[in-house]
Amino acid sequence: MAILVNLDVMLAKRKMSVGEFAERIGITPANVSVLKNGRAKAIRFSTLDRICEVLDCQPGDVLEWVDGGGARDAS
Repeated sequence: MAILVNLDVMLAKRKMSVGEFAERIGITPANVSVLKNGRAKAIRFSTLDRICEVLDCQPGDVLEWVDGGGARDAS
């Protein structure tokens, strides 16, 4: 997948636990884990809206398109 989910980075920047984040956006911690680990096939716009609201960020802060199937540049 060429779309990376940077939730772990954003949660660390906000010093927020997965449990607190899940509760505040209204999904289970297991579903947050699915998002964080890049295993999600889709995300609802309403969920993305809540993520951005809770983390006070833009969708591009959470989602990143990377050419080459998801491998980050090593440089």
